[in-house]
Amino acid sequence: MSSPIQRRRPQTTQQFVLEELRQAITGGRLKPGAAVRQDALAEQLGVSRLPLREALKTLEAEGLVRHEAHRGYYVVELSLTDLKEVYRLRELLETEAVRQACTRMSANTEVLDALEEAQREVELAAEVGDVSAMTAANRRFHFTLYEAAAMPRLVRLIATLWDTTDAYRALYYADAAHRADVLYEHRSILEALGAGQGDEAVRLLDQHREHAVSALDRLLAER
Repeated sequence: MSSPIQRRRPQTTQQFVLEELRQAITGGRLKPGAAVRQDALAEQLGVSRLPLREALKTLEAEGLVRHEAHRGYYVVELSLTDLKEVYRLRELLETEAVRQACTRMSANTEVLDALEEAQREVELAAEVGDVSAMTAANRRFHFTLYEAAAMPRLVRLIATLWDTTDAYRALYYADAAHRADVLYEHRSILEALGAGQGDEAVRLLDQHREHAVSALDRLLAER
């Protein structure tokens, strides 16, 4: 299951299994609604059922999988209404985070440098079509900005919302045209932030989310 962009195996078996399952979901190999076949996964990963069960419990708490009695685990499937609610809540919270971050960034180039580094990772993953790596790099890009607000409780709330839609972000990134849109939109956001244009950065981020919701609307209709 490992991404083409090589990753170091975590220290414990449970961490390894958790990371592999998360990558399978966020990378689109386990799609929304899909059953998690524990026996097959345990054999594929070369582990016992115990660390697999513990990893699934963690993913259930994160909102990535759900458990059905006597049936097992499934990747969470959201309706368009659910997605729109999550993205609306993100808009409200992320706008506050970005505005607060912008007030702190004027005298701090480190955040812009970190954003630029994360964006280069997004671009590299997009270039090779590594959806899983792009999903992770995209998250680093956005959360580097949100964490600059120095409001950890707010950032944790935003992270919870992101967790619930990671599988759908993988569907969005599977299309090369969508990946290209993300790169262009990120670059526009970076330019606004670098110019100290906080209101413009907020507007561009709103547009960035709207494009994703519109595309996911079409994808869900097709499914």
